[in-house]
Amino acid sequence: MSAERKAFPLSRERFDAVLFDMDGVLTATAKVHAASWKEMFDEYLRTRSEKTGEPFAPFDIGADYVHYVDGKLRNDGVQSFLLSRGIDLPWGDPSDPPERETVCGLGSRKNELVGAAIESGGVEVFEGAVALVKRLRRIPVKTAVVSASRNCRTILRAAGIEELFDARVDGVVAGEMDLAGKPAPDTFLKAAELLGVEPARAVVVEDAVSGVQAGRDGGFGLVIGVDHKGDPGVLTEHGADIVVEDLGELIGKGEEEES
Repeated sequence: MSAERKAFPLSRERFDAVLFDMDGVLTATAKVHAASWKEMFDEYLRTRSEKTGEPFAPFDIGADYVHYVDGKLRNDGVQSFLLSRGIDLPWGDPSDPPERETVCGLGSRKNELVGAAIESGGVEVFEGAVALVKRLRRIPVKTAVVSASRNCRTILRAAGIEELFDARVDGVVAGEMDLAGKPAPDTFLKAAELLGVEPARAVVVEDAVSGVQAGRDGGFGLVIGVDHKGDPGVLTEHGADIVVEDLGELIGKGEEEES
């Protein structure tokens, strides 16, 4: 075994697959999603305030996004935030239009906003993450994307990285298969199943607390947290075995040992 294989933490000897979240891990779309959540919820809360006389308290990206919607299936996130404000809307149907006052209707509005933002601004990728995926495929280790987003495939295509993954379990797939969203491990477990690997031989890579919890509770062999917020301890506390700021750091360890 070479020095490189000993140093590289995701070697074929240890793992058969690596399962990546998308927003905030592969693509820098987390800000787009957060801004779309805020725009949608603020519009709804302002309209509700005008109708009921309740004080208008805007959606807080710094707190509400992290606690109630980050990493979750879209409509689960809608319901979670609304309940935190004491608002209990009917669930509705996934086909509900954006103007319908249901959980699914608000989810449709958020989806509409994200789609418009992606089309107008393109998609930025994290170069270190893409380099890591390419490294894994050369070993070869299987790769998959596990995302709560129903726009996952559109974003991967816009970023030009769809072909780097052997499987995709996103919000569309989760809905079709009735899979529970993160922090439940179901979507990650389905991805491992599609790749034909055991969870203990697979790695989960996540930036959200809910995703890290899903990796831990799913019995995966390694959970890697990606910290863009300068607070790695939060991810460690919820189950991350390793926390990095840039996934390119994992490649660097192997290359430094080899040189």
